[in-house]
Amino acid sequence: MSDMLSAAFVTVFIATVIAQAMPLMLAAVGETLGEQAGVLNLGIEGVMLVGAYTGFVVTLTTGSFWIGMLGGAIGGVAANLAMLILNVWLGLNQIVIGLAITLIGEGITSVLYLQNYTKSPASLGQQPKLTLPGLSDIPVIGQALFQQSGIFWICILLTLGLAFALARTNWGLSTRSAGQKPSSLDAAGGSVMRTRSMAVLLSGALAGLGGAYLSLLTTATFSPFLTNGLGFIAIVITMLSRGRILVVMITSLVYGLAVAVGPALQVVGFTVPADIIKMLPFIIVIVMLIVFARSSVVPPALGAPYTRGAR
Repeated sequence: MSDMLSAAFVTVFIATVIAQAMPLMLAAVGETLGEQAGVLNLGIEGVMLVGAYTGFVVTLTTGSFWIGMLGGAIGGVAANLAMLILNVWLGLNQIVIGLAITLIGEGITSVLYLQNYTKSPASLGQQPKLTLPGLSDIPVIGQALFQQSGIFWICILLTLGLAFALARTNWGLSTRSAGQKPSSLDAAGGSVMRTRSMAVLLSGALAGLGGAYLSLLTTATFSPFLTNGLGFIAIVITMLSRGRILVVMITSLVYGLAVAVGPALQVVGFTVPADIIKMLPFIIVIVMLIVFARSSVVPPALGAPYTRGAR
């Protein structure tokens, strides 16, 4: 028990919870903005992978985690352009487009990584390390923790700001109207297309930011299929949160606790099968889905393209 209460153990445990929860929270907040505007994006998984790979490459190139995070956000926006053009502008099926974005994101990031960072079969698994100028003697995990504090607080403030904006500002009212009853927004003089476009771009930026956080600060590297279903968990959390970003934050923290508890038990001497550790977060998500699914509410216009003047 004394090992579990040691300062070092508690510090590492909290850092692990944050590192696991933040990518999910950012992606789920982005999906929340999109769904509140009436756009269901099943491509969050692919968008996160593009953001993770872009952030990884930009950080290796520039040596800056901060620029890497920005690169991840830009990569997420670029990946979500397909949803913007094909659905919001052209009115094509959101589900088909979202699944296509996931498949393309998984494929293109895997191919680019294997071509550029694994030159031969013998080099598979030898992944490049992320280093910072002047801190090359610190292990890469230490560098990630060194950077994590500032980026963590910026992401938290950004999320809280979006929560306030969605609930209390005219922009938030327009966004929710685009998902609740877009014809009312249109009749009031607002633009459904512009509102949904902004929501999709913000959603892509946040999902890309979550992917970059995952590759730069959670794992400190990139590997194919790095997200491992995290984007789909973000969609589930979004639907259970009923558009409340604070609930998204709390649920993401619960996920982080579920991921961190397995390694923590192993550190203090409890023998836990590795398969159980991997299954635990998904079991918790399934239990939450069973318990709260009936109380979940999605916007009435979610998934329905809007054409001005159509009835």
